[in-house]
Amino acid sequence: MAMETVHLVQAYIAGRGQALKAEPAFACKTAEDARRKAERLSELRLGVVAFSASADTEMGDYDEKPVILFKSGRLPPPFDEL
Repeated sequence: MAMETVHLVQAYIAGRGQALKAEPAFACKTAEDARRKAERLSELRLGVVAFSASADTEMGDYDEKPVILFKSGRLPPPFDEL
């Protein structure tokens, strides 16, 4: 299958100690939709990031340099550095 652009939202909650625990990521139809959903979710989670990446979803191959659409709160690497 060919590469396509996917728009994802990833939220983080408290884990053990100071660790963050990732919730299941979810896909959105557009970049704008991902950004809006992440903004709303940011009020309820320790950290949220919305990003777009090129991916071959059948092979599970994702671009290593995603385009950040929105980020808020505490995030793990690499999102805390972008």
